[in-house]
Amino acid sequence: MSYLPVAVVFLLYFTGIPIAFALLAAALSYFVFMNTGSPPDLILQNFITSTASFPLLAIPFFIMAGTIMNYSGISSKLMKMADVLTGHLTGGLAQVNVVLSTLMGGISGSANADAAMQSKIMVPEMEKRGFSRSFSAAITAASSSIAPVIPPGINLIIYALIANVSVGRMFVAGYVPALIMMAALMLTVGIISKRRNYKPSRAKRATLLEILKQFVESIWALFLPFGIIAGLRIGMFTPTEAGAIAVLFCTLVGFFIYKELKIKHFPQIIKDTVYGTSSVMLIIVAASVFGYYMSWEQIPQAISSGLLDITQNKILMLMVINVLLLFLGMFLEGGAALIILAPLLVPVVVPMGVDPIHFGVIVIVNIMIGGITPPFGSMMFTTCSITNIPLLDFIREIYPFIIALIIALIIVTYWPGLIMFLPNLVY
Repeated sequence: MSYLPVAVVFLLYFTGIPIAFALLAAALSYFVFMNTGSPPDLILQNFITSTASFPLLAIPFFIMAGTIMNYSGISSKLMKMADVLTGHLTGGLAQVNVVLSTLMGGISGSANADAAMQSKIMVPEMEKRGFSRSFSAAITAASSSIAPVIPPGINLIIYALIANVSVGRMFVAGYVPALIMMAALMLTVGIISKRRNYKPSRAKRATLLEILKQFVESIWALFLPFGIIAGLRIGMFTPTEAGAIAVLFCTLVGFFIYKELKIKHFPQIIKDTVYGTSSVMLIIVAASVFGYYMSWEQIPQAISSGLLDITQNKILMLMVINVLLLFLGMFLEGGAALIILAPLLVPVVVPMGVDPIHFGVIVIVNIMIGGITPPFGSMMFTTCSITNIPLLDFIREIYPFIIALIIALIIVTYWPGLIMFLPNLVY
């Protein structure tokens, strides 16, 4: 009976109830009907106190910074930068799509925000250049999985809070995995484009002068993620203060340098920030209450011992966890999967000698693959709804990219020295 609320969560989620309400309903059903010895006030207190975390303030700040960037002309500057770098390659605009997601990752920090933006910008342009709409939508969704792995991705902050590790180290650890994912997708795009004869967007490789000129135009956007890392490293500001500085920086660049940000945009920016923040925070609060139930019943300890009964070999354990995460990622939304599963799995792998920073990257890359995987991938639905692509057409095109990202995940999982090189160097 102590595992019944877990079954309730999945039952409610699969019937279409949002994950936050499913978690709350399951936790309340336990404390109201099963564990009647706990006063209801305790649940309400846990609900409120879970929001009283200073690092959580970073989330609305970074969401607002990403929203401001979308109105300030940054995306067009970055698209030109990506085109200069990769437009001459086989696949042309599809390669640009992947590189643009990588460049935008440090700004939007959200896979769904990146998928929505590129669905509006890149997919129509790719269709004009001869790419099929279903292929364009598939690579747009696949490339958006890179965004949350690059700082200041919201999932990096959430994992750091859950696992009680340095936000700065998590930020720095995201760069190499993101580049591995980018390389895997670009290689796949090249193979598919060669077979289908998709043309480059540029007739020839850009000259060094063209690249330098475009770099100067885009430097303000490119500076943001690296400036955040540098400021955190030298102790200039905390992660929360970094979010506030990012908002100020984006606003000044939008107003005075690119001059595309206007006062009239701010009501919509505030609205988008409130919507984005409230949805994330409601899931965090609900997961905190649900985590209180799991702690009460000692479910994390039971799962830890159950997994350790399967194997105590670190390599096999990581393989088991990856398979589990890939499977659950097909059904759970990424943020929800991270909040529910990270507290259960971190205590299993850390005693085996897995660095919690390295494990955080594995989990985040994994749940991003889930975001483009049928039947419930969130980026899949975002892209298909904006581009009006039938789900079956999308599924036929997405599988090569899922395979490429799984290969990237294997590299990330079993080459810890490569992933931890930058965090160890910077810190």
